[in-house]
Amino acid sequence: MAYNPLMNTQAFTAIRIAPGDDVAVALRDLAPGDICCGHDFSLPAAQAVAAGHKVALRAIVPGERVCKYGAPIGVAAKAIARGEWVHTHNLRSDLGGVQAYQWRASPGGEVARASASFSGFMRADGRVGVRNGVWILPTVGCVNERAARIAAAARPFVHGSVDAVTAFSHPYGCSQMAEDQEAFRRALAALAGHPNAGGVLLLGLGCENSGIEQLRPYLGANPRLRTLVCQDVEDEIGEGVRLVRELIDEAARDVRETVDASRLVVGLKCGGSDGFSGITANPAIGACSDWIVGCGGTSVLTEVPEMFGAEEALFARCCNRETFEKAAAMVNGFKEYFLSNGMAVDENPSPGNRAGGITTLAEKALGCTQKSGTAPVCGVLAYGEPVRRSGLHLLCAPGNDLVSASALAFSGAQIVLFSTGRGTPLSGPVPTVKIASNSQIAARKPGWIDVDAGSVLRGETVAQAGERLFRHVLAVASGAPVKGEEGLSMAFWKRGVTL
Repeated sequence: MAYNPLMNTQAFTAIRIAPGDDVAVALRDLAPGDICCGHDFSLPAAQAVAAGHKVALRAIVPGERVCKYGAPIGVAAKAIARGEWVHTHNLRSDLGGVQAYQWRASPGGEVARASASFSGFMRADGRVGVRNGVWILPTVGCVNERAARIAAAARPFVHGSVDAVTAFSHPYGCSQMAEDQEAFRRALAALAGHPNAGGVLLLGLGCENSGIEQLRPYLGANPRLRTLVCQDVEDEIGEGVRLVRELIDEAARDVRETVDASRLVVGLKCGGSDGFSGITANPAIGACSDWIVGCGGTSVLTEVPEMFGAEEALFARCCNRETFEKAAAMVNGFKEYFLSNGMAVDENPSPGNRAGGITTLAEKALGCTQKSGTAPVCGVLAYGEPVRRSGLHLLCAPGNDLVSASALAFSGAQIVLFSTGRGTPLSGPVPTVKIASNSQIAARKPGWIDVDAGSVLRGETVAQAGERLFRHVLAVASGAPVKGEEGLSMAFWKRGVTL
């Protein structure tokens, strides 16, 4: 019989994820002496172990590597007894810095072909929106308050198929230099052309570094784009409302039409993870991603620091050497970014991650990358670079929740799938589907959570959960709301000097 750690979990108190793992994950709180048993092991817990945390399945000597997900997650900092709790007090990271990676292409990786459709808004450039909002985008933080006032004054005029008028805010657009400024311009221009926007007002001040004139070369043709420079008019609120009403009236005539699921671009993200994230929600997202890719669509995995320790498994799935070299350069470039700022490359798990049972960055990465499913990696994107072909992509962006969720939108994601074990109300620039890793957070925070993947611990297979999530994605793409969608927000990845 094939190894299946999730088989009959109702009868188990822990899970060994891969056959060679040195640790198991507790399914419930264990008291000292409680029997820790799973698919292929049984032993008494030597001490209290919280749900989602790790139990040693054998005696481990100091300096010995400890495996979970079938790969090393760190080394023992001291002797660890069989049945003992394994966490920050006795396990440390052994991640290194920049590496000379070797491409070792892995066989397989093809996903099953599928077909599906959703109801979306066709745009002039051939892309498809899953929402029809009117957005106000400040070119500089100085006009954030003006943008908010324009949006508030224009909302009573929303009609037809327009979802809402949204004013985004941010603190940048001026006092930036070199690549930092270029990256900001690329990202803001990408959002101004996003297919989820039925119309966009680009609102400038008039004296900023990245004003409307500086942004024009990045914008491209867009019949639904209006611009306004506040310093050039006497009443920027009145003029802004006039322009937004024009956009509302144009966008209100848009209608949804049936389109193939190959037009989907979905971002893959996690935040507030716990010890169950890599067992339930992230694998379910991975299975959903395979459905999307199987339909000819696109999924995008980001959070480069949360690939550290799991990157070689991703590299092995690169479709060719050129893609591998880009992926390796992206990971090493991010490590150099850390090191150049005097930061260690392995200090990532947050207090919430640690409380949930995640000890090291490699452990977090091995769970995080489950979201990529099994599809070949067909592309590597720079920050602010748009998706140009279908399939699974890796995107260069940090792990910060709002920065990375926004980066996915800048690259064209119409929807973001966001797994969480601790819970979060975050909503990025596009509909953000929150998937709970455990049913407790789903029940406690129904206003935050859209999909409960804790069912995987109660007998639902990952494949079933992934297909269920895929059907939910199609519904969201067709207009079904997500939790917190009224609070769209964005953030940019700030690098370099602020003048």
